[in-house]
Amino acid sequence: MPIRPSQTPPARLQRWLERRKQVGSRIREIRMSQGLTQMSLALEAGLSRNMVIGIEFGKKSVAYERLWDIADVLDVDVRDLFSDGSGPPPNKAHRRGSSRGSTRTRLSIDPEAK
Repeated sequence: MPIRPSQTPPARLQRWLERRKQVGSRIREIRMSQGLTQMSLALEAGLSRNMVIGIEFGKKSVAYERLWDIADVLDVDVRDLFSDGSGPPPNKAHRRGSSRGSTRTRLSIDPEAK
């Protein structure tokens, strides 16, 4: 008998939870290695801080388009968010040949700032 969408097997739900935690942990690891706050990641990725917290701790699901937004802010390839984290976080300056501030426009909370 086919499984209806509302009857997702517990084993599948557990796999989804583990995967969310793995990706969220990797996002947190990369963010912290770059000295970014949850708020700065949230602002630049177009998310709320609470959403970033939920993603990092595997509590929130995220649309895959948002993963590209997060990867762009972290200046890493989206595949780096899925790595097991056994190696060091990606060195964005080495990967891209530039530092964060030299090639990117930073968001400002001050509406008068240009």
